[in-house]
Amino acid sequence: MILEEYDSTQTAIINPADIVRPVENMPHTVLACFSHITFVRMRKEFKAEKIIAETSSAAGVIHVYECICRGERFGMVLLPVGASASVGVVEEIYAMGAETFAVFGNCGVLDHSIEDCGIIIPISAVRDEGTSYHYFPVSDEIAVNTQYKDVFENILDKRKIEYTEGKTWTTDGFYRETADKAAKRRKEGCVCVEMECSALAAAAKFRKKEFFEFFYAGDNLDAEEWEQRSLGSDVGLEKKDSVCNLAVELAAEIERRRQ
Repeated sequence: MILEEYDSTQTAIINPADIVRPVENMPHTVLACFSHITFVRMRKEFKAEKIIAETSSAAGVIHVYECICRGERFGMVLLPVGASASVGVVEEIYAMGAETFAVFGNCGVLDHSIEDCGIIIPISAVRDEGTSYHYFPVSDEIAVNTQYKDVFENILDKRKIEYTEGKTWTTDGFYRETADKAAKRRKEGCVCVEMECSALAAAAKFRKKEFFEFFYAGDNLDAEEWEQRSLGSDVGLEKKDSVCNLAVELAAEIERRRQ
């Protein structure tokens, strides 16, 4: 099978270093999200205006901005949605000199008891996408958040914010999340579904970099009919702003601990 053809060779025909160059004074830590509206609001709130690096895709230029919070300096970038696209950008930013990615994004829930915009920390990701199989040996799942989970839990505990831990289901085919597939993933322990986590985790392991991701709950797939809830970039913005605050605090704390 094609997905079993994992090749551990570090050098490929085309490599990130062929596309980008190291950036002087590149921050060790980069904070990323997927929602354009959330990213714009986060940049405005934390005055992240200075461009410190850039890459591009066929869809346009992708800027990495400088953010300084709690006395720590880190990068801030908007990632494209999807496993392959997001990994491509993260690969290039690693090649620029970044060492750690802290990522947050929206997800669908497979447990209706998880409240809208509730915080979810994945501990393992089901690999129902293609990208991760080019970065990590064949397996149904990949462990995630083996670092910095305690750091983020401490941030949440200090703010008395409840959260859920469990497996996430990473899939390329969001229009093929059938009831039978969702039920199967739920039995396997998945509490949510999204499109990037397993691939980003695999790429980080392959490049010997650090990666942490958490989610905020969006639509509900654990009902007789799909419930959209706050899915959509312009819905529940105040709640999403509070999630941004958590993410920025996490990035600052990661950067502090790396020094």
